[in-house]
Parts: sequence; structure tokens; C-alpha cells
Amino acid sequence: MSVETLTFGCRLNTVESEVMRGHAEAGAEGRDLVVVNTCAVTSEAGRQARKAIRRLARQRPDAEIVVTGCGAEVERAHYAEMPEVTRLVGNAAKLRPESWRDGAVPASEDIMAVRRAEPTRIAGMSGHTRAFVPVQNGCDHRCTFCVIPFGRGHSRSVPVAEAVAQVRRIVEHGGREVVLTGVDLTAYGRDLDPDLSLGCLVRTILAEVPDLPRLRLSSIDSVEADAELIAAFAEEPRLMPHVHLSLQAGDDLILKRMKRRHARGDAIRLCAILRDLRPDIVFGADLIAGFPTETEAQFARSLDLVAECGLTHLHVFPYSPRPGTPAARMPAVPGDVIRARAARLREAGAAAFARHLDAEVGARRRVLTERGGTGRTEAFTPVRFAEAVPAGEILDVTVAAHDGQALHVA
Repeated sequence: MSVETLTFGCRLNTVESEVMRGHAEAGAEGRDLVVVNTCAVTSEAGRQARKAIRRLARQRPDAEIVVTGCGAEVERAHYAEMPEVTRLVGNAAKLRPESWRDGAVPASEDIMAVRRAEPTRIAGMSGHTRAFVPVQNGCDHRCTFCVIPFGRGHSRSVPVAEAVAQVRRIVEHGGREVVLTGVDLTAYGRDLDPDLSLGCLVRTILAEVPDLPRLRLSSIDSVEADAELIAAFAEEPRLMPHVHLSLQAGDDLILKRMKRRHARGDAIRLCAILRDLRPDIVFGADLIAGFPTETEAQFARSLDLVAECGLTHLHVFPYSPRPGTPAARMPAVPGDVIRARAARLREAGAAAFARHLDAEVGARRRVLTERGGTGRTEAFTPVRFAEAVPAGEILDVTVAAHDGQALHVA
């Protein structure tokens, strides 16, 4: 019996693949099974997944290939028509043990009807020194470029007690860092209690799991960061000083056409507030290059945002039209212009990261060690050790140099 998972896309998919692996290993009963957990955030993500499925079918002709994830929801027909695919498992069913029993044929459920978030209940993730804990799923917003709400459904939150229990379970099994993740993480709690927020959850986890050394957040929305969360960055040293923001653009008109909920000034203001409260904080961001109608002047305002927010880690996405979205019907920017703008954003990000690495040389940092003689600082900066170190330890080190990609320690 063999169970393999192939994961595309976000951190949420990564941890969900681990859950599915466990269910499949318990229920596979001698089958050779490959679970392909797809992403639909860009057309390229779907293309890569389909290419991988065809390659798997050639390499392992006797394997059962099961496709799940957002692609299985929003591009169901594409995957269903592939002769290499044995069956599809929708996002609504993929975390249920019964979906992975031998001979199971999960019902095709409407993801938009799902109103409960499924807790993962795992003790860690194989091959990872940090554990991702999904506390929220789905999205109630309708950004004009995005299909993910139709792959994930409505926003729904894991109850606080379930989230705390999951973190405690990870710590009891040796976990040193937990990353809270979700589709729209700052929407956490609204479906459970109007007074509940992500900041409340962070405070509760840190209070009730005192042995957790490091708590980190995945991507958040700048305009939805609640007052309790902002205060936690100032007052909770175990909350890591690293914030990844879902910005997408730096021009107000483009943000309006994207149907984003923040303006340029909101992003700059949040970064300034957090940096004032936590001077060692480091920011990352998602940015889209070449959104429909984007002019050179509007793109320049995204480029300027790298400096104005003080961004260090950039995830740059060339705009990719998704069928059925409002943005796909807007006047398109030529493909060569999109690619050139994405390259310029990446260059700006690389320069910002290099400046960050330069500033780290000589500093004392606490590093969580990973496999292969690597690690991450509290601000998520990669570190390389000259000698092998055990994974999963937190070490105090002095930064001696860097190679443009990672810090080197003395």
C-alpha cells in the first residue's frame, strides 16, 4: 500500500494534504494512491497541476489518481475529463475519513452550503519543524480577480476551544512553532460571535498554551487587523514579528476595481503603526502586476509601496484572468507588459530583501532550526548553518554574513 500527496498552492492546502494522507493511509487497504491537492488561484496553477497528473499517470500507470482542492471545485469539468483521473473529491468532503475508504464515492456537495469549519486534529506535519493550524476557511468577499470563494465557500471559523486544543496537541508532540492560517484569516470569529476576532484567538492561545515558544500568522488583510491583534504584536513577544499582507496593488483606483476593502493609505498606516509598536517587525506582501486597466503610473504606485510600507518579502503574481470573474471582462494589459511589470516588482523585492539581509549582519537572533542545516529567525529570515544542527531547536546566534539568499551564522 502506498499513499502519496502532491500539493499545489497555499499553506492551507499543505496542512489539508497531511490530514488526507492520514485518512487515506488508514482506509486505502492495499491500494496505490496518489492524492493531487490542486490550486485555482491562477490559470498557471491549474496548468501545472494537470501537467503533473499526466506525468504521474505515465510514471505510475497502476496508481489511483484522486484530484481534490480548489481546482476540483472551480475547474471540475477540466479534471473530470482527464482520462488519468480516477475520481474527484470536493473541498467539502476531503477532510472526512469516510471519503478515503476503499470504494468510497463522496457525494458531490455544494461548497457554498458548507457552514462549519473542519478542525484538522493532527499532531504535526511530516518534514516540517513548524506546524500550520487552519482556524478559518472560505471567504465572504468578492474580489473581482478571485475564484477562491467559489472553491472554498463562505467564511467559517474553527471554535476557539478546538483551535487551542490543536495547538496544545502540537506542542505536546514537540512542536516549537505554530502558524495560524486560513483563506481570509482576519475574518476569524465573526460567524461564531460578533465580539470574537483573530486578536482574541491569538491572546487565548498564548495564554492557554504557555509552552508554545513561537506563534506566527499567515497572510492577513491590512484593513481588517483588529485592535486586539495590533496590541498583541506590541505586548506578546511569542507572537512573531512578521506580517504578510494581502495588498495586491498600490493604486486606489486599481484597488477599487479589484473590489479590495482597503486603500493605499490603510496599508501604509498599518505598517507604520505596527513598526512603531514593534520596531523589529518585518513585512511581506502579495502584489499583482498588470491588473486590467492598470496604467504605467498606477503600476508605479505599486512599485513605490515596497518602500512606503517597508516591505521585505514579496510574492509577485502576474495577473492571470480567471473565467467567470468580473476582472476577466475588463480591458486587459498586454501580456509582455504584465511580464515586464512583474519582473520589475520582483527586482524591487529582491533589492529590499538584500537591504534587510545587510542590516542583519552582526545582530543576535533566535533561530528555529530546520532540516538540512537551515532555519528561520523570528522575522522569518532564512538562515544557513556552517555545520549540521538538529531540526526543531531554538538557538541564539550571531549573524556573521549573508549570501544574498540567507543569513550565515557564526
